Amino acid sequence: MNNLLAKRVLSNDTSDLNEIFKNSANPANISFAGGFPDSQLFPAEGLQQAYQNAIQTDGQSIFQYASTQGLPALREKLAQRMASHADVAVSANNIMLTQGGQQAIDLVAKLLLNHGDAMVVEGPTYMGALAAFDTYEPTYYEVPVEDDGMNLRMLRKTLQAHPEIKLIYTIPDFHNPTGTTMSIRKRKALVALANQYNVIVLEDSPYRDLRYSGVTLPAIKHFDTEGRVIFISSFSKILSPALRTGWLVADDQLMTPLCGLKSAIDVQSPNVTLAAIDQYLAHHNIDQHIATINAAYRVKRDAMLTAMDQYFPATVSYTRPAGGFFIWVTLPAGIDAQQLLTDVVLPQDHVAYVPANCQFASRQVKNAFRLNFTSLDPATITTGIARLGKRLTAICSTPKPAVQLS
Repeated sequence: MNNLLAKRVLSNDTSDLNEIFKNSANPANISFAGGFPDSQLFPAEGLQQAYQNAIQTDGQSIFQYASTQGLPALREKLAQRMASHADVAVSANNIMLTQGGQQAIDLVAKLLLNHGDAMVVEGPTYMGALAAFDTYEPTYYEVPVEDDGMNLRMLRKTLQAHPEIKLIYTIPDFHNPTGTTMSIRKRKALVALANQYNVIVLEDSPYRDLRYSGVTLPAIKHFDTEGRVIFISSFSKILSPALRTGWLVADDQLMTPLCGLKSAIDVQSPNVTLAAIDQYLAHHNIDQHIATINAAYRVKRDAMLTAMDQYFPATVSYTRPAGGFFIWVTLPAGIDAQQLLTDVVLPQDHVAYVPANCQFASRQVKNAFRLNFTSLDPATITTGIARLGKRLTAICSTPKPAVQLS
């Protein structure tokens, strides 16, 4: 059958994502792989009541076709939230509700990318975004992530050398996978570069509400002066992934064709779910809920960092994120994290992580991996990190074989 499939399907390998979910679901493993929220923190009773309220309030009409852009009342609430929580002044007309943030990424890729078109991604970056972009077969240019966000010196050089670049994809808040946050200085400079080189910026920010220390920064979209920044976020990390509801913020000239694309793909997001979320926001304090999950995730992050400080060898470095879901671990040069996971850590230590290679468009970096700390309790986190630390200590202390000279 393969000869009947489109080339973009044959070249789009999502096996890495499938492997992560498989490893995370295996009860024999302590999995730091999947970017899962803690299911014990989902507001189940509030969401159940919200669905009941939505159906009772809207009656039969809730089950009918509705706006492609999404429920107006929910978009109004999100516009208010964008102003209060991201310093972005937009109207409900500039917001579209999507099937999670993932569909929003795919819509932007579909809007902008022809086969071979040039785009910039961070190195490393969210592998789900790479899976979406891969479908459109772009030419990638990879820019490293520093402690305060994308390396803008290299970005400038890349844009100068490749004026055909159309899109820059960035995760500025508690970056997936490194956990780092882009500074205000870089947010402003990124918009200036986009203006100068006629580029669209896709700001993917599902973690920005999950801050455990420090001060919240304005979104990159706040600094947008020419309508070049498209902002994406999601309810997956702050309410529930099963809602499959995200939102996209764009100026009129981009929103109109994006709505056309969504209409062609699925007509609309499920109206019942959107109405339930609207009811939840109307009758519950979501910021109080977010404060509750942030307090819990802070404890989990601290448990992981404390265990890493205790059990990891000095030759292994890692980030110390102020929020989000992830910690990025860098191993000494020459250690292949994928091979280590497959050959030793999973079968012998029963610990799972996400190796670096699938988180780079280039697939060239191998001596690093991503850890998730939100889905497990502190005791399990400590046990898993202790196992992993013992293995890394043994690996890092093993001398390399001597080179035989002829």
